[in-house]
Amino acid sequence: MESIESINRSLFLIVNGGAETPSWLVTLALSVGDGLIYAVPAILLCMWLWGDHARRSLALKAFAVAMLAVGANQVIGMLWQHPRPFAMGLGRAWIEHAADSSFPSDHVTVLASLGLTFTFGGASVMAALVLISALAVAWARVFLGVHFPMDMVGALVVAGFVLLIVTPLWQRAGTFLTDRVALIYRKALAWPIAAGWIRS
Repeated sequence: MESIESINRSLFLIVNGGAETPSWLVTLALSVGDGLIYAVPAILLCMWLWGDHARRSLALKAFAVAMLAVGANQVIGMLWQHPRPFAMGLGRAWIEHAADSSFPSDHVTVLASLGLTFTFGGASVMAALVLISALAVAWARVFLGVHFPMDMVGALVVAGFVLLIVTPLWQRAGTFLTDRVALIYRKALAWPIAAGWIRS
């Protein structure tokens, strides 16, 4: 365990931006580390509003996996507190962040949940884009000094584990849940659907 922690810290110091880091790189990391996560609701919303039944089911499943995975992160954080780098006086933090448990990364957990769900759901192009985004966010969060590299590995493991649990349940109840949500959606947004702006 000690050796893993030592490797974790060493990798962090390699990636973390130091005092001589150019301002444009910090700006880029801030945009990626804090901004890309907002693509998640946009992706899921587009899949639902203009997708067929299969796409809607996949979007709903990805949402469920992401939310359950983030919930699992909270449990892990309560059971095992791992301090963030700045709380240990390690490296440099470029953004303000609560000194809560760093492991696993919620940002990367959400993106990994979508990416893995899309991968095994047949949406390979979208999966590749989301997983590349997850990798970029993982770099940015470590670069900015609020996470360790192992926090990102943990995020991927948690997302994969939750997907393994959800998949057999979704095979049984996914169609039913998608149909029920679609029914509510059609009633709530009947006017824009009738206008042809979004799919029925």
